[in-house]
Order: sequence, then structure tokens, then C-alpha cells
Amino acid sequence: MNYWPLLGVAAVVLGFVLRLNPALVVVAAGFVTGLSAGLSPLDVLDVIGKGFAEKRFLLLFLLTLPVIGLLERHGLKEHAQRWIARLRGATLGRLLIAYLLMRQLASAVGLTSLGGHPQTVRPLLAPMAEGAAESRHGALDADQRERIRAMAAGTDNVGLFFGEDIFIAFGAVLLIQSFFAEHGLQLDPLQIALWGIPTAICAFAIHVVRILRFERRLTRQRAAAADLEPGAPPA
Repeated sequence: MNYWPLLGVAAVVLGFVLRLNPALVVVAAGFVTGLSAGLSPLDVLDVIGKGFAEKRFLLLFLLTLPVIGLLERHGLKEHAQRWIARLRGATLGRLLIAYLLMRQLASAVGLTSLGGHPQTVRPLLAPMAEGAAESRHGALDADQRERIRAMAAGTDNVGLFFGEDIFIAFGAVLLIQSFFAEHGLQLDPLQIALWGIPTAICAFAIHVVRILRFERRLTRQRAAAADLEPGAPPA
């Protein structure tokens, strides 16, 4: 086995350690790998060009990241927190449960890119969850904020993971079909997707319970902190 192409991995690590331009690091690592594998510079350029042409749809995702960063810089989080705080019936639990339902349903029909950590959880869902918790329980400490953010991220994960298994064109469904086919069991993707529905329902119910327990625990913590404040009336 030729181990020389692994020099490309070392080039990536070295470039990021030196904090060089990521695009230049990746291209340079590609050339290092290609040349180490015996390809000519023109062959390496051909491979990079084909990869760019075939995966150009990823540019739509990459372009959203600067936009989200610009919105955050101009107060997206603060506006989201103030907006959710003005809604009387909005609570931390209701917000996360509604997002979980939306995320699962959207993923079940293949719309997996409607949510996500960088484009939805960090700039919108987590600040809105913090704002809902503050409007109901008062000021939050650093540990509580981190736990709310973690719960928001976990809610997105659960909704996506168990929702996309219902979509018949999802890669995991096709992988399951091929696995059973190799062992002599012929199953249609639709059959596999339909059997993912009970699992998705159970995952939804279990995570709803986790969200409600998390909110009750937060309520108890805030009540205990209020009792310990100097001058607070006895409970």
C-alpha cells in the first residue's frame, strides 16, 4: 500500500495549525495528495474541477453561513429573544416541542436543510429558548444558559435523526435495503420507511418528556435560588 498520499492529511493539519487561509490549505493538500499518488498537476486540476462541478450545490449552504454571521452581528439573537419574550403563551417547553414537531415533519418529507445547528439553532432557536425561559423564570446564570442551548441542539438532532428515516430517498433507508438484500431479504424502501414511523413517534414522545422534565427542573432551581436570596420571604 502506498502511504505517501496521506501527506495530504498532514498538510491540512499543518495549514490549520499555522492558521493559513482554509481554501488555500485545502487546495494545497489536494495537490500534495495527488502528486504523492503519482498524478500530474493537470490530472489534479481535472479531479478538483470535476469535484467542484459535481458538488456545486454545496455552495448554497456555504453562502448561508456568512449571511447568518452578518445577521448575528446586527443583533439577530437579541431581536429573537425580545420577540419571544413578548409572546404571553410562549414557554421554553412549548417552543422546543413545536420545533421538534416541525423538524421531524420537515425531515420526513426530505426537507432536512430547513433546520440545523449553524443556520437555525445557534442564531434563532437557542436565543428564543433563553428568552422564553427568562420571561418565565427571571435572569438565568451561565450554567442554565448552556443547558438550554444544549437542549435546543439536542432537540434539533432528535427531530432530524428520527424524521429523515421516514423519507424513502434517504441514504440510510437505501443502506438498510441493500443490507437486507445481501442477506436474502427483499424489502422496498417504502416498507422500511413506514416502519420508521413508530420509532419516530416514540422518539418524539420520549423527547417531549425530557423537555418537560428539563423545564420543571429549571423551575425548581429558580425557586430555590429565590428562596436563598437575602431578604426574600420564607417559602
